Amino acid sequence: MAKARNKEEDKERKITGKESMPVDEQGNYVNPIDGDKIADKAHLLTYGVERGAVSIKAVDEGKIKGLALNSMYEQTDMQLDQIKAQIELLARQANEIQNRMTISEEIYKAEMNIDPIVGRIYYLYRRPAKDGEKAPRGTTKPVLSLVSPKEWGPSPPYHYIATVKLLGDHTWEVLERVD
Repeated sequence: MAKARNKEEDKERKITGKESMPVDEQGNYVNPIDGDKIADKAHLLTYGVERGAVSIKAVDEGKIKGLALNSMYEQTDMQLDQIKAQIELLARQANEIQNRMTISEEIYKAEMNIDPIVGRIYYLYRRPAKDGEKAPRGTTKPVLSLVSPKEWGPSPPYHYIATVKLLGDHTWEVLERVD
């Protein structure tokens, strides 16, 4: 009877394609793979444990870190160059403001027989100190005028210094300067 049963099972296996699962005397499933030859935590292994598993290769940490450092240096150098350019621009702007302030102080100390209007162009001259003025001999005084050097003709009465424009903040912008 056992042979007949095995023949029937063999026929069924051939028809269905199912292999019989190993069972013990109580009918419980028995793993056919030796427990000493399998991994309990296969996901923690550093290599693939199945036939179709992805190959796991050791990583060259030095190469990865080297590439990351090169990229980091390139980016930070670029950002530092941008900041350097911004600092240079701010320094130029600060110098321009300082120069405007210096020329503005000189103009406000100048002799002016006019009431300057914002946005208009004026001319700054130096004239020798007059005999009656309390000034060391050979010194000059600034004079602000509406008359340009060309309008004075070939012999202007004063020494031309600069062409200036009064700005809205009451500082003076130098448009042209003779050094």
